[in-house]
Amino acid sequence: MYAGEHIHTECTMQLISRLFVLLAVVGASNATAAQPSAPSTYDARHVLEDRLLVIEQQVVPAAVVMPETDYGYAPQGGAFAGVRTFAEQLKHLAAANWQLGSKALGVDPPSGTHDEEAPPSVRTKAEILAYLRGSFECLHRAIATVDDRNMVDTIPGLSGTWQRTRLGLIIDALAHSSDHYGQIVEYLRAKSIVPPASRPPEKR
Repeated sequence: MYAGEHIHTECTMQLISRLFVLLAVVGASNATAAQPSAPSTYDARHVLEDRLLVIEQQVVPAAVVMPETDYGYAPQGGAFAGVRTFAEQLKHLAAANWQLGSKALGVDPPSGTHDEEAPPSVRTKAEILAYLRGSFECLHRAIATVDDRNMVDTIPGLSGTWQRTRLGLIIDALAHSSDHYGQIVEYLRAKSIVPPASRPPEKR
């Protein structure tokens, strides 16, 4: 953990808390609105999908805007010794997305993806972007399988507590991606690049 990670960890916990509150509110609203005269289509799946879109629209443009020549950049000095490069941050984030989304879907992640690490073959900016985008597509597919009946069903073969459910796996992916996006922002700003998501709409 390096300088700034404590802040991101707090943000991650806040995100998890907010997601659970949102899901509880949506569940209560659905129960109230479950009348023939007032049907509701906004459910837990929509809550998760909306949040995933926000994170995806932060992370992917940030990956695009960094020049490939700076993909090997990592902060130096202070408490930054040994931290991941920009490319490694993206690959780690994407590998976790792939693994968590694949578990929720009951399928295998791309060959060579394990322990939140991408396959060695993913090296260039184009390869990393394709792997990253694919990981978000995997999460979209996982969220599409969620409904009010199965979201907290235990998935066989998984250890842990709440992470053993579809809902837990997806929340884990959302929180983890947000955590690493916060670190990616630091890398961009260190290179005098304003993250696209932080720019006025007309300058994105």
